[in-house]
Amino acid sequence: MASILKVDTITGVSTAGSIAVTGEGNSTTTNLQQGLCKAWDNNNTGSGGSLTSTDSFNISSRTDVATGRFSLTVSSAWANSWGSDSTENNVLAGTSVNSRVVAMDADTTGSTTTNGVKMFIASSGSLNDGARSAVCMWGDLA
Repeated sequence: MASILKVDTITGVSTAGSIAVTGEGNSTTTNLQQGLCKAWDNNNTGSGGSLTSTDSFNISSRTDVATGRFSLTVSSAWANSWGSDSTENNVLAGTSVNSRVVAMDADTTGSTTTNGVKMFIASSGSLNDGARSAVCMWGDLA
C-alpha cells in the first residue's frame, strides 16, 4: 500500500542540514542538499543583444556583457568562489540546437566571485547572440 508524506520541513537527525537519500540499486546514499539545483535561469539573448529571461530561480540580475557573453548574479551567494579548481560549485548548461553555453569561472580580471557566473553562447566556434539558453547551478550556499 502506497503512503503519502506531507511535511513543511525536513531536518536531518544527526546534522540538521544533512539528509541521506538511498540511491538507485539500494546500495548507496546521496546527500539530498548536494543534489539540489541552487540557481537556474532560462533566457534569450535575442538579436542585437537584448537579454531577457523567461523564468529563473535565485537569480537577481542579468547583464549583457558583449556579443554572446552575459553574466548572472545570484540572490543568495555561494559559500566559496567560483573557480576551475573549486569542488564546491559546479555549472551544467544546456541550450537550443546548434548553440552551446560554456560557463566562465572568472571575470576579465581573473578574479572569481561568490555571487554569480559569466556565460558564453557560441555556435560554430563564434560568440553570438540570438540563442535561447538555460543554465543550472549546484554548490554550497553561504
